Amino acid sequence: MSERIVVDPVTRIEGHLRIEADIDNGVIKDAFSSGTAIRGLELIVKDRDPRDVWAYVQRICGVCTTTHALAAVRCVEDALDIKIPRNAHLIREIMNGTLMMHDHVVHFYHLHAFDWVDVVNALKADPKATSTLAQSISKWPKSSPGYFKDIQDKVKKIVDSGQLGIFANGYWGHSGYRLPPEVNLLAVAHYLEALDWQKEIVKIHTIFGGKNPHPHYLVGGMATPIDINSDNGIHAERLMHVSQLIDQAIEFVEQVYLPDLQAIGSFYKDWTYGGGLDNYLCYGDFSKGDIRDIGMYRMPRGIILGGNLNEIHDVDPRDPEQIKEWIDFSWYTYGGKTTGGRHPWEGETTFHYTGPKGRYDTLNTNDKYSWLKTPRWKEQPMETGPLARVMVGYAAKKDEFVQSVDNSLRKLGVPLSALKSALGRTLARGLEAQIVGGWLRSDMDELLKNIKNGDQTTFNKAKWEPSSWPKKAQGVGWIEAPRGALGHWINIENGKTANYQAVVPSTWNASPRDGKNQKGAYEAALTGTPVADKHQPLEILRIIHSFDPCLACAVHMTDLQNQSAVDIRIG
Repeated sequence: MSERIVVDPVTRIEGHLRIEADIDNGVIKDAFSSGTAIRGLELIVKDRDPRDVWAYVQRICGVCTTTHALAAVRCVEDALDIKIPRNAHLIREIMNGTLMMHDHVVHFYHLHAFDWVDVVNALKADPKATSTLAQSISKWPKSSPGYFKDIQDKVKKIVDSGQLGIFANGYWGHSGYRLPPEVNLLAVAHYLEALDWQKEIVKIHTIFGGKNPHPHYLVGGMATPIDINSDNGIHAERLMHVSQLIDQAIEFVEQVYLPDLQAIGSFYKDWTYGGGLDNYLCYGDFSKGDIRDIGMYRMPRGIILGGNLNEIHDVDPRDPEQIKEWIDFSWYTYGGKTTGGRHPWEGETTFHYTGPKGRYDTLNTNDKYSWLKTPRWKEQPMETGPLARVMVGYAAKKDEFVQSVDNSLRKLGVPLSALKSALGRTLARGLEAQIVGGWLRSDMDELLKNIKNGDQTTFNKAKWEPSSWPKKAQGVGWIEAPRGALGHWINIENGKTANYQAVVPSTWNASPRDGKNQKGAYEAALTGTPVADKHQPLEILRIIHSFDPCLACAVHMTDLQNQSAVDIRIG
């Protein structure tokens, strides 16, 4: 007889996620992922000027920041056939790459590492031994015995106070932790360093986009005033600052982040749970040409089914038969019907809540149980994100991906199949950060060269005025966001947004069942995982955190009765 346990809310994520798992003899036999709040920004942008949509939908999330804005301007430009200047493309790529590196580092150290690292156990470490370990795996300068002793003393003061602060609510002492004290101390030290590092790299967004979070974008290019001779524009000093920040980011990833992943991973090589679907989706991104030049993507597009790396299927966001969002287990209706699937251009955001009212113990998972819709590719569930991108890049035989994966697996002494796990998903995120860092450096060098040669253009105004637009148009904008494949679809009529749908990475991964009772990525990844202590389900957190959930991308307050956005005013 199985017993259902509930993790609600799942912490150290963005947004509100509930996991229910049926456990039989210490093993998860079935699992259910529920987004417990409402997504409704599609309704907010209806009837608005398409040129303004990016500013609204960027607020889908305070963590993903630039990704939704970039997808939004790309989908409007696609609908209106607008091509942007090369400099604008490079600046967008730099901002996207910056976010990806920042997000991956922050995710590991501040959201996910403590699923593998026991903070309190770090107090037992020998700082000298930690220093020896650190110097054996990296050239990072902060590695002296005195440095690690100072970190240890800081943690000790927190623990002795009985108020763990940022380290509270961990399952410290859990039998699932395997790291020796010295590795735990190393990871805690770098947790604190990453807090300082992350506030520096985002300055790239403030320079090119005016602020962070939510920097500025522009349909037709970028509102980035490049003028190397002006005190008010993006001048030479600011450009050099961006260049330095890129170099610092690359150094941190290569000298701190990746070595830590290797060191921690070496103690969990046999913890191979959390693989899940074995189906991977990647829209592709980071084009050497224009975003429409799919053949020039450094991050290739494709679908992998059943883990078969010998065949890559094409994915076309425009094809109405490929990508559909289903609502069979979601609190929505389509044209009054409570089941079925629609392509986003035909999508609908009509709420129909039939779940529990008041206090409840468990959801009725035989019926609708989530505010997330259920995206499918040709009616098949897909995983998207760093692991999917690495798998597609590896299958496509892209040198950067192949070399990065092979070298890392060789160091760990594990086969390629080991990537298909929670730990492998976490390693893939680190490898991707290193790869993207190289692209970031290359794009910045090209931008500097263009500016040096006299090209300071960042905006194409040819189709800015609505009078130049067709009466009806539709477009799609895609981007490989840190958490995976993100798509925005727009329908424009008479200069206004007639319909808008966004299908986000965490909707793919955290989706509930579909009409065929197929599980989404979270649900599939949890199934078959042993849980040592049902009161401290560390294993569930490890697997869910490995996806870096962003349920905020599926959470916004809406008036259910009037099907309209709630206007919240403070003060």
